[in-house]
Amino acid sequence: MRYDLVIFDNDGVLVDSEPISNRLLAAYLTELGHPTTYEDSIRDYMGSAMHRIHDLVLERTGERLPDDFDDVFHARVFAAFERELQPVAGVENVLEKLTADGVPFCVASSGSHDRIRVGHRTTGLDRWFDDGRVFSSQDVGRGKPAPDLFLYVAERMGVAPERCVVVEDSPLGVQAAVAAGMDVYGFTAMTPADRLAGASELFASMGELADLLV
Repeated sequence: MRYDLVIFDNDGVLVDSEPISNRLLAAYLTELGHPTTYEDSIRDYMGSAMHRIHDLVLERTGERLPDDFDDVFHARVFAAFERELQPVAGVENVLEKLTADGVPFCVASSGSHDRIRVGHRTTGLDRWFDDGRVFSSQDVGRGKPAPDLFLYVAERMGVAPERCVVVEDSPLGVQAAVAAGMDVYGFTAMTPADRLAGASELFASMGELADLLV
């Protein structure tokens, strides 16, 4: 393998959660008086840590979101995950190949640890990711596009940044990986390729990823 560590984003890369969470986020923001379409949510918030949603709404409207916004939103998302969430098609084959080849991998997400764990339990991906392989923006304070999370992961996993590759599907994640000095492979299943232009490679299905990693 070309790399000593593969770092997966979670939402949209491991679990097919972006359609669910962005549908619910758009509806909740609209309910609170901030009209938002599903397309708006994908464009503005996909790959964001929760603090970025608060910051953008405040910047654009001068109004703060309710203190319980995160709790209410996560409760709605977790309930929907239990009903609807699936792993991204083909990703388990990638994880099996990495395991067979002895290549370490982990997840680094803008989402909370609770969100990651709920998604993994629901889809069965928890068998691939023990606690030592799960990292969240909660661990560092500043989420993507800051490089902090990816640099923290590299340090904790004992791998130099230039020996890591990140698998991402959001512009913010690609920016963070580039800023961390890591190669990044952009997954274009939901994101137009031109929005992931900073990626080292682009791929449209998980069936392509294993070959890219060799």
